[in-house]
Amino acid sequence: MKRVVLLVVLGLSYWAWHERQALADFPDILAAYSAKEYCSCRFVMGFEPGYCQGYVKQWLALSLLEEDSQQRLVTAEGLGQRHQAAWQGPREGCRLLP
Repeated sequence: MKRVVLLVVLGLSYWAWHERQALADFPDILAAYSAKEYCSCRFVMGFEPGYCQGYVKQWLALSLLEEDSQQRLVTAEGLGQRHQAAWQGPREGCRLLP
């Protein structure tokens, strides 16, 4: 039994090492995706806030998802990362802010 556990731990360690860049990037992707998709849902497609919140809901919850309707700006924060997306216009849609 101990050998099986050891093999599983070694296998997971190898997988984590092999996928280390993807695992390191994931926290950043969660907030960026949520900000951009919510912005597009609200300001490009024109859906209601409740619908758009459900649309961008992930398995991992965001700690912040707020909308500034006047500036058409969305801020999302999750897993320690924060991103903003803003509506650029009818032809450009939304984009992530630097």
